[in-house]
Amino acid sequence: MKALLRIVFVLLTLFYSLPANAQVTYGNIKNYQAYYGWAKRYPQDWLILRRFENNGKPYLLMVNPQTLQTKVNDAGFYQIKPMSFAEARKLFGSTPYQKALSKAESQSVTIQDAGIERGLPKETGISLTADLCPSHRPLERKLFTDLINGFSRVEKPVPIALSVSGLWMKHHMQDLAWLKQLQANQQIYITWINHSFNHRVSSTNPLKTNFLLEPGTDINYEVLETEKLMLANGLLPSVFFRFPGLVSDQQLVYQITGFGLIPIGTDAWLAKGQQPQAGSIVLIHGNGNEPVGVNDFIKLLQSKAKAIAGKQWLLYDLRETVEEEAEVK
Repeated sequence: MKALLRIVFVLLTLFYSLPANAQVTYGNIKNYQAYYGWAKRYPQDWLILRRFENNGKPYLLMVNPQTLQTKVNDAGFYQIKPMSFAEARKLFGSTPYQKALSKAESQSVTIQDAGIERGLPKETGISLTADLCPSHRPLERKLFTDLINGFSRVEKPVPIALSVSGLWMKHHMQDLAWLKQLQANQQIYITWINHSFNHRVSSTNPLKTNFLLEPGTDINYEVLETEKLMLANGLLPSVFFRFPGLVSDQQLVYQITGFGLIPIGTDAWLAKGQQPQAGSIVLIHGNGNEPVGVNDFIKLLQSKAKAIAGKQWLLYDLRETVEEEAEVK
């Protein structure tokens, strides 16, 4: 009997140690809030970022500070020590997560493209990010099918990070379902980046009062409502944030890192003619509003076909890129 109980215990431990399934939907979320602390459960300690209730049951959104992987799990499964976010950062001060937050904050002064812009130059490839800003146009599905066709023999699933806005999710449910199916089929692996809810933009306002810097912006709503909608649609929020228009100021950067999120910029916005280098975090728009950038990336794929086949030019998971880059002093 003791041997049987031990086997059951080991199986349960393995089950609850696995990352939460990104396809789980939370359709009745209540009391969603920023909440920080230390979630203890052998063999891995997690840093708590959010808590909420779904159908009356308490859940936590957490990050593994070593790998930057997030997951959602039942709060009752952990020993929880609540603390301020400053205390949590100090507790996990030597981890890649804390180092990435600090690096993003150190690059917070510029009005455009604050945060982490690139990975390690030693990488023979790039990290691809595609923004899904609000749009009346359909998703650029050819981008994803060409990605899958280009990398299926050397990388499966193909990693891509999608910066998703709340309004895009609300108005593109079929496109969202199509992306989720690609991930469920293990054709792509998506890191979901918070891109704000409304993504407001003015064609006349200067940058210092545009996008999220527009007076009256409720940053709590922009961040937390986007995460709630992700969870309600079966998406797993990552620990990353991309500023709409790549526009921010130092105060806004610190507000975002105060939510436990790492701002991600780019050093290769293809539609602006910026050419990717080894380790680049590449930016294109997959929402139909920027066909030039998508076409440029497809041409880049075609030009790298031989290198891709020889595993000499690959796509990198954004979490791994940022984790490794944060470790470089």
